Amino acid sequence: MSTTTSDTPTTSGTGTPRRPEDASTAGPSTPGAVQPPAGRRLATGLRSRLPSAAGWRGTASTLALALPVPVLGILLWHVGVQQGWTLPFGIQMAFLPTPAAVLTRMIDISVGGQIDDAFSGTLIEHLTASTGRVLTGFGIAAATAIPLGVLMGRFTVVFRLLDPVINLVRPIPVTAWAPLALLIIGFGDRSTIFLVFLAAFFPILLNTIAGVRRVPVRLLEAAAMLGTKQAQVLYKVVLPSAMHSIVGGLRIALGLAWVILVVGETVGISTGLGSMITQARDMSKTDLIVAGMVVIGLAGFLADRLLVLLVKVATRGRPTLS
Repeated sequence: MSTTTSDTPTTSGTGTPRRPEDASTAGPSTPGAVQPPAGRRLATGLRSRLPSAAGWRGTASTLALALPVPVLGILLWHVGVQQGWTLPFGIQMAFLPTPAAVLTRMIDISVGGQIDDAFSGTLIEHLTASTGRVLTGFGIAAATAIPLGVLMGRFTVVFRLLDPVINLVRPIPVTAWAPLALLIIGFGDRSTIFLVFLAAFFPILLNTIAGVRRVPVRLLEAAAMLGTKQAQVLYKVVLPSAMHSIVGGLRIALGLAWVILVVGETVGISTGLGSMITQARDMSKTDLIVAGMVVIGLAGFLADRLLVLLVKVATRGRPTLS
């Protein structure tokens, strides 16, 4: 016996007509519900992950505000070199390379084929070596300064014990440590990492202490009322509350690490951005010096953006932490 289908809309339990296509919107637990095709579900998921129109407008607005100043600076740089301007402090722009010459040098050290000298195609080697030294010194500084800063900010006895020594050592410039580091550590990566560590340690430590001291007393009292142990208060209450200040110290320290890198790589190291700049100075290659400076600036900028992204991921985007 054959059956026939009807186009007449079905009715729900309340007697309200329901069209067949409405079944696709029913939840999976509804009896007889029809799920949309897999392709449609995938397309819907992708559309939900794409940036919205407001997000694209915000990105375009950010770029529109960020580009004019660099473009104007490059234009003035080009004109100043061509016209031979003399800037304050006796800066003779006639001795500087043009932006076009620096761009050519950057392409050459990246992929070669432009100038073809000893530095052609060596950017990856120098950048990798410098990045490893910066991250190692910065990582050691963060791993030691954050716990120490939490203890100094939380316990008065520890603060009084260590504060005089820290304030005595902190004003000594890292450049003054460089000759001593070469004598007591020797040439190579370890002396550079030590200098990067010194440069990054104190900003992280001081910002951590300041953040811990600004933790509201009511949070500590609430944690005590809830039965939180003293050791747990440090990483459950104090550390999250001080995260804003700690992240600020990390960003400052990371920038200083790239600054001090050039000092550490000037002597006894054959690879690295600082070593490349030092060799370019000895050969009077101003275009290579400026190209190295630009690379360090870009590397520092990307490292800062990556640090901020990692903090957001680690804190899961919680505004009270990130």
